[in-house]
Amino acid sequence: MNKPNIKPNHPYFSSGPCSKRPGWSLDALSNAFLGRSHRAKTGKAKLNEVITKSKEVLELPDDYFVGIVPGSDTGAIELAMWSLLGQRPVDVCGWETFGLTWVKDITKQLKLNNVNTHQTNNYGEIPDLSKVNFDNDVVFTWNGTTSGACVPNADWIPDDRKGLSICDATSAVFAMEMDFKKLDVITWSWQKVLGGEGAHGMIALSPRAVERLESYEPDWPMPKIFQIAKNKKFTKEIFEGATINTPSLLATEDAIDALNWCISIGGQKELIKRSQSNLNVIKKWVESNDWVEFLASDPATYSSTSICFKFTHPDFIKLDNENQKKLVKEVCSRIEKEDAGYDINAYKDAPAGIRIWGGATVESSDIEKVLPWIEWAFFETLKEYK
Repeated sequence: MNKPNIKPNHPYFSSGPCSKRPGWSLDALSNAFLGRSHRAKTGKAKLNEVITKSKEVLELPDDYFVGIVPGSDTGAIELAMWSLLGQRPVDVCGWETFGLTWVKDITKQLKLNNVNTHQTNNYGEIPDLSKVNFDNDVVFTWNGTTSGACVPNADWIPDDRKGLSICDATSAVFAMEMDFKKLDVITWSWQKVLGGEGAHGMIALSPRAVERLESYEPDWPMPKIFQIAKNKKFTKEIFEGATINTPSLLATEDAIDALNWCISIGGQKELIKRSQSNLNVIKKWVESNDWVEFLASDPATYSSTSICFKFTHPDFIKLDNENQKKLVKEVCSRIEKEDAGYDINAYKDAPAGIRIWGGATVESSDIEKVLPWIEWAFFETLKEYK
């Protein structure tokens, strides 16, 4: 095919940190509270604004606590596991890089004994969720950021569960329908669907999770940055803006700007609609081309944020894994040199393919414009491997 002549207006498709909101500029940070303590009245108020607006946009239950914690989503989910696990047996699910990391942390780092693992090493597939035992604490990712496969809904989580449901939701919140009452712990970061900066995590706790913190204390040493309870007393102040360690108030201002944008366009429903529209653009394109397929094997599990697809052209399939990855890297490089799309290569541990971020800050029109570039670059590069 001929080289396309129309490029995306905003060719940023990274899966983290993700594209800024439409119309963003550095002017959005002009009211940042800089050179002052985050514990000053205004600094704490800024942090609390992120907390309250996050809760508002997500429409979290009124009795859930929301806080800002260190270490992005990784810090938030690790904090939850180290603080809450150990009282009951654990079921943990993993089907891509991060979920499998939580499996490893629970079994190798926390070294919990009574653990049931539900995992698959086949990227694009998720384990049989009907086998998860909610008499136990359950840890899982809602959306597999590196595989493009997500849980279809929360129907598999019972209302009368005895254990806690602990959900790494970093590339799902603000973009997917989620029944938060089914989740006792929800973690995410600013750098995904909000298009914010890295290093800051968010955690939401149900009353059941708070009750666990006040009735159980792990017997292992607890790093300071994981301490949200002391002597079985829940540290409520952390969930009002008194963070455990020093946050960036510049990044905080950026998160406030993103949340204000979310509110201005119609909140959670519009964010989900925008993300679903992005997925639908790629669905239509995949369906019309017989040389590409979604990495996720079940359409019910297609992610609308980390949208992953693979090449199935016969000449590509016959290449070994190393050359497949090399070819895709060259495809992405070719597109990037044209300034037509950045950061679309699959995650390093995932099968060779393309990953396009489809969160709400990305315009569907830009995804429509990058797809012909992928087609052109793929076939131009494939010629070199024949």
